[in-house]
Amino acid sequence: MTLKIDPCHPLEAREIESWYAETDVLVVGYGGAGACAALEAEAGGADVTLLEVASAGGGTTALSGGQIYLGGGTPLQRTCGFEDTCEDMEAYIRIAAGANADLDKVRVYCDESVAHFDWLVANGVVFNPEYYGGKHTNTPEYQSLSWSGNEKGWRESQAARPAPRSHKPKAFWEDGGSTLMATLRAAVERSKVRVEVDTRALALIREGPRIVGALCRHAGELRAFRARRGVVLCCGGFIMNRAMVEKYAPRLKDGSPLGSDHDDGSGILMGMGAGGAALNMSEGFVSVIWYPDGVFCEGVFVNEQGQRFVNEDCYHARGGHHCLNQTGRKVYMVVDDAIYTKPPLYSAAAVKEVGETFEELERGAGFASGSLTSTMEIYNRFAARGEDPLFHKHRDFLRPLDRPPYALLDFSIDTGIFYPAFTLGGLDTTVDGEVRTPTGERIPGLYAAGRTTAGVPRSGEGYASGMSVGDATFFGRRAGRAAAAVHD
Repeated sequence: MTLKIDPCHPLEAREIESWYAETDVLVVGYGGAGACAALEAEAGGADVTLLEVASAGGGTTALSGGQIYLGGGTPLQRTCGFEDTCEDMEAYIRIAAGANADLDKVRVYCDESVAHFDWLVANGVVFNPEYYGGKHTNTPEYQSLSWSGNEKGWRESQAARPAPRSHKPKAFWEDGGSTLMATLRAAVERSKVRVEVDTRALALIREGPRIVGALCRHAGELRAFRARRGVVLCCGGFIMNRAMVEKYAPRLKDGSPLGSDHDDGSGILMGMGAGGAALNMSEGFVSVIWYPDGVFCEGVFVNEQGQRFVNEDCYHARGGHHCLNQTGRKVYMVVDDAIYTKPPLYSAAAVKEVGETFEELERGAGFASGSLTSTMEIYNRFAARGEDPLFHKHRDFLRPLDRPPYALLDFSIDTGIFYPAFTLGGLDTTVDGEVRTPTGERIPGLYAAGRTTAGVPRSGEGYASGMSVGDATFFGRRAGRAAAAVHD
């Protein structure tokens, strides 16, 4: 029999002439979500096989900075002298997750955040009890606790008492993700989970309405894996699939793809082919970075009309979101001599114009007469009072720009500046990872977690670092546990 293999069309079990292997729970993808799903399924008494397309586990989690968004009063928070509650964490994440938030997922994630921290520690993850309070994209050395979103923002701080919730494993700067995955891989190796690397899942296999396995390719050979209790898809997002980005999330197409080469949407396509609904597919994280160290947060963002459009102390994903919303995606930052010592670390934004006065800057850059000068007059007048009634920039970063010469830095995406991007859309799942159809029915035997799903983080504007790794590890565990609980 010749098999027609298409990720969008599951094969029928009767088409499989022989099974390469049988297992209780089959986990597809060995990043943070897959590792945690496999560990929890095995702890639940299931026989578990973990498949990975690459030659070793890691996925996008290993490429990340390793921040995990946790709160509610974790031991790390308390040791560093911070109080937090599940209620404050939930109130903040409700805003951060945006209008499409899954409130059931938000609630359980916050309620069990401390327990998830404890589980990570029990599986070998080490957190350094040191706090970093600066403005940065990650802790610059081995500190484990920091601010990673808009917790101190004007709107957010009115709804929830601010607290630092980024928990990075003890690792230097951006090595947190590789450190986290090394720890999770060690935990998998200590378990009875069987790992099959260099194995690409090609299509799901069903028997009646139930998903019972996956057809894979290893070294040119087709291998069918049968799953008695369930298949858990943990295959990442789709930022590397340019056709899917063009179709579902065209706003992200000019960004710099951030993720593993295998974030190709295959898990989402397999789930959709099995009848699963896909949600939030147009949304994604997109960022432009004008800090660390906070100095450039004292600058003023303007669009091509010379108008301000965002508070410059916000988290860089919120900044990126609003930059892409401007006419023609043209955005600039006004700085004075006290700020501009060298280009911001990640962006190296080019200098578009320099002037001794705002009028000279305005004229040289081609703004309409009076547009930029009026914007800066209003900004400086209120900043001198320590106020920002238009956008509520925090007083820590608020001062008049009054030390010439002035420069206009070009942060427009078409200059080739770094706008990292990844997707936040995927399969619709329950809090236990069960994949749902467009009408809400659960597909028997099919589970998913991580960026293969529409999880807790659903808004680029509200995103905070650590939400994806936190979501992947937390809901990976729940999906693995739920699959293991199924009885043949």
